[in-house]
Amino acid sequence: MAKNERYVVGLDIGTTKISCVVAELRDDGAVHVVGLGESPSKGLRKGVVVNLEATAEAVKSAIEEAELMAGVSVESAITGIAGGHIRSFNSRGVIAVSGKDHTVTDEDVRRVMDAAKAVSIPQDREILHVLPQEFVLDNQGGIMSPVGLNGSRLEANVHIVTAASTSVQNLVTCVNRAGVEVRDTVLEQLAVAESALSADEKELGVVLIDIGGGTTDLAIFERGSIWHTAVLPVGGDHFTNDLAVGLRTPIPDAEKLKVRHGCALASMVQEGDAIEVPSVGGRKSRLLSLEVFAEILQPRAEEIFTLVHEEVVRARFERQLNAGVVLTGGGSLLPGMTDVAEQVFDLPVRTGVPQGADGLVEPASGPQHATAIGLALFGARNQNAQSRTQVPVGAGLIGRMGGRVKAWFSEMF
Repeated sequence: MAKNERYVVGLDIGTTKISCVVAELRDDGAVHVVGLGESPSKGLRKGVVVNLEATAEAVKSAIEEAELMAGVSVESAITGIAGGHIRSFNSRGVIAVSGKDHTVTDEDVRRVMDAAKAVSIPQDREILHVLPQEFVLDNQGGIMSPVGLNGSRLEANVHIVTAASTSVQNLVTCVNRAGVEVRDTVLEQLAVAESALSADEKELGVVLIDIGGGTTDLAIFERGSIWHTAVLPVGGDHFTNDLAVGLRTPIPDAEKLKVRHGCALASMVQEGDAIEVPSVGGRKSRLLSLEVFAEILQPRAEEIFTLVHEEVVRARFERQLNAGVVLTGGGSLLPGMTDVAEQVFDLPVRTGVPQGADGLVEPASGPQHATAIGLALFGARNQNAQSRTQVPVGAGLIGRMGGRVKAWFSEMF
């Protein structure tokens, strides 16, 4: 393996922070994290670039920190993408199996996948992923790899993820301006699932909730495949804003108070505990009970999980979540979040931490880095497929879309 192929980089460009993870691919197949860089995110709003230069500088700062720790130069990265512009839906394709003996071939699978993604989408959008869910051969469902089986009618159920073309290109431009090539763009829910979910959870049925700064992303898995994704326009920044308004304190101070003393469940706070809260406009600081903090934060936590639950019900998967709920993202670090989620969903809830990679230093082992670690794991598992299908950035949306479809198909089968 060439030296530059021994390393894979995951770049998570979030609303509040940017994380860069450098992982080394060992000869035994293990993924070893050797570098981690972070920088405050500037120039993004709800996952969408609103200031190109500020975002590029923040990306460059995170990459340089990761390079310094890893001792290698970052040339390309797998970049996560999220935001309210993401749209997804399920689709189905049907073909007749070609050949005299009616044996399914790779060409048949390619044709049925093409049929499944032959859907009409607006001109200002592009397809990010076409993810196979299952194949149906002569009314026999639940088939993951139909190649070599005999039949006459082949169907494919797929999950299609689309994004606004301009939002994708702006994100790519920011990374390019930081001196790094974008090898691929990956939906962040998929990256988080790569590191935070187990195969058993995906098989039994689970909802993954990634609470970021500007948005909350969710994904539903069942029978080993992804069946539903959505992006909600609320996140960790809303907790901070609620504290700033409710306590009449500056937003930077509200963020510090949230991190140090915040709790999403009022019943967990001991009575009588009080802390000093800065005021705005040069006024004197005040002593406030921690119960006041929790009473402000709990309704927002309940709102987020209620919105997610409504989305699950709308997708008709409320009875399929046998493995419960998994929380990730910086917003899940707030004490009491799992308890509030259990009350809303009436299901077992756990906090997802990155798995599947060794060498994790303490700062990289928390749920707030599940996306960056997952992007690195995604790149590691698809290194060979990516090298065969990589298309230079700027080669056109169709070329990049085809590369992603081939890479995901190679991963699935």
